[in-house]
Amino acid sequence: MNHTERFLAALNFKPLDRLPAIEWASWWNETVKRWYGEGLPEDIPWDRIQTHFGLDYIQRVWMPLQTPDCPHPASHGAPLIESEEDYDSFKQYLYPNETHENYRRKLDVLRKLKEEHDRGDAVLWYSYDGFFWFPRVLMGIENHLYSFYDEPELYHKICNDLADYIIGELPKIYEICHPEFMVFSEDMSYNNGPMISEELFDEFLLPYYKRVIPEIKKYGTKVIVDTDGDISMMIPWLIRAGVDGVLPLERQAGVDLVRLREQYPDFIFIGGFDKMTMPKGEAAMRAEFERLLPAMRSGGYIPSCDHQTPPGVSLENYRIYVRLLKEYAEKAVQ
Repeated sequence: MNHTERFLAALNFKPLDRLPAIEWASWWNETVKRWYGEGLPEDIPWDRIQTHFGLDYIQRVWMPLQTPDCPHPASHGAPLIESEEDYDSFKQYLYPNETHENYRRKLDVLRKLKEEHDRGDAVLWYSYDGFFWFPRVLMGIENHLYSFYDEPELYHKICNDLADYIIGELPKIYEICHPEFMVFSEDMSYNNGPMISEELFDEFLLPYYKRVIPEIKKYGTKVIVDTDGDISMMIPWLIRAGVDGVLPLERQAGVDLVRLREQYPDFIFIGGFDKMTMPKGEAAMRAEFERLLPAMRSGGYIPSCDHQTPPGVSLENYRIYVRLLKEYAEKAVQ
């Protein structure tokens, strides 16, 4: 099987020769900087570091929702807008198209990789900021959490515009190629669970998922939600929305992937490998793979680091991790 055939088989719970061996989120800049000091050649293009280590090639295209000249917040998490009037004025900086360089550059990545993808050597996926993430970008972290109560009309207006925009952009993506999956970037959970209640999810997010997801699935693409922290409580909500799976399944937030697989046998999981074992050496990493092996054998699960590989991981230990990942990718199908 080639990379794309193998990846699609995994997503669809089909028989395969081995599990995909991927790094879905690459690495922190500080991690790679450390590895350069430990012998990693510095002339390897960033997106090809994965194949240098022997991993399957996978590439993400994060579609922009802001124009290149969009103002920046005064500080991290600060608001860009504070009212519906602000939003109406600010829209000149939102929802880019072919006239904007950052938008064209993203589509050019897909065009550049199309031949490699079509022959099965590259897995492609694209992502959009979702209906929790994008309002937070505009309103700022604190105001966003109040907005469900203080600015409900504005919240719905933003999500309605976002849904319209994404639906309108889909044909442009699929005219180039058919990525294996897409992701709504949300980060709407933390180590104690969701940041919003099910009631708020149903009122403010669910209607827009239900509008956009069927349009994506017309192209045969799986829909994944990216949210850090403990996603366990939220999975039934996502299933009702038509979502096919989640990532990254952070172990430090208490996520028990084996238990989740038992509870949701038809749901897709990506990630789940406890990155905190990686600096501890082979025995700790092997024990973590053994913990995950029942889920790896269940189908619909692609193991990967449960977030970006941290700078505490040496080049030697990362090579051990990759070796074990490939070993257990084969062991899972035996």
